[in-house]
Amino acid sequence: MSEPLLEISGLTSGYGDVQVLWGIDIVVNAGEIACLVGSNGAGKTTLMRTISGICETTSGKVIFDGNDITGAPANKVLGAGIAHVPEGRRLFRGLSVRDNLMLGAYMRDDKSGVKEDLERVFDLFPILRERHNQDATTMSGGQQQMCAIARGIMSRPRLLMIDELSLGLAPNLVEDLAESLVEINRQGTTIIVVEQDVMTAFELAEHAFVVETGKIMKSGRTSELSDDPIIREAYLGM
Repeated sequence: MSEPLLEISGLTSGYGDVQVLWGIDIVVNAGEIACLVGSNGAGKTTLMRTISGICETTSGKVIFDGNDITGAPANKVLGAGIAHVPEGRRLFRGLSVRDNLMLGAYMRDDKSGVKEDLERVFDLFPILRERHNQDATTMSGGQQQMCAIARGIMSRPRLLMIDELSLGLAPNLVEDLAESLVEINRQGTTIIVVEQDVMTAFELAEHAFVVETGKIMKSGRTSELSDDPIIREAYLGM
């Protein structure tokens, strides 16, 4: 049986005086793909930003691999083994694909390991090898998302969090990215995907957490939630 890798309990967070998260409880097991789903503005991105140390935790606990990282700054969270692929990709204009990828490994000093991981992401996303000298921000949206995910992998994380995987992408590109994530997971990385397209998320992930107005309203195996009449009506259009 898989052991919990990420355990969040009673988490509250927000921006200044505006509270967005209200007592979030989730558990993500090592080796799985989980998803956070919900409408725009539900608090999914804020949860990702709070886990990764960008937003301040006002109460609750974040336990990663048995260690309390509640309120840790972003560099410490990354060093602990959590990589965050932000909404909108956030690639650096004027830098090549390779340079953007190498920024993902900026905290590492194992040169041979970094070289191995660079080859690994080029094998996962061959178009990035082909365009390694191109300004990353001049590629298509799908290719930029590949680069952003690959940059996250370059830190060699135990947990990879991807915010809005399919935003602005054609369905065939989303399918290709999903296949790549399955391979990344198979190689040993636990993944959390934030996604507004619930059907896409449920097809990819084993477990889901449904976020509404800053709270977890439902959670469970995606195979079970997809048969829930409330979920089907609210998110699957059935």
